[in-house]
Amino acid sequence: MAQAVAIAGMERPVNKILLLLAVTSIATLAHAAPWPYDEQADAAADVRQAIAAAQADHKKVLLVFGANWCEDCRALDRAMHGSSQHLIDSHFEVVKIDIGNFDKNLALANRFGNPIAKGIPSIVVVGAGSQVIYATNDGELANARQMTEQGIYAFLKQKIANRS
Repeated sequence: MAQAVAIAGMERPVNKILLLLAVTSIATLAHAAPWPYDEQADAAADVRQAIAAAQADHKKVLLVFGANWCEDCRALDRAMHGSSQHLIDSHFEVVKIDIGNFDKNLALANRFGNPIAKGIPSIVVVGAGSQVIYATNDGELANARQMTEQGIYAFLKQKIANRS
């Protein structure tokens, strides 16, 4: 009977510990996985800065149009930070452009040929003088969550790395 009392007395501390662990885990996950698109960013200024940096570093600029609500955009972002990261870092200055619910940065999208017309995420490779070298104008990445990370890497290598 003394054991039952000791165990029953442990219920509250154990529940509190479990609750604390759950809250800590959620907070850690929230902090570890930030949204890929900065909804407060001045995207036009970011593009100007990236173009200047790319010219100085003899790179191209990779514009990634998307939104945080978009699962395909988040899948592309994960792949870009996975096996594709070295490929991208070695060739590009990257700017992620939040398009919200297709109501933000539309002038910027139009400036680069409106690559979001058939879906997001979409990418544009920009060279010196801000000319478009490549763009996903046909929604090629709009199913990124169904592509494997290796599939996204192969796509990026074939479509964008060979153009730099």
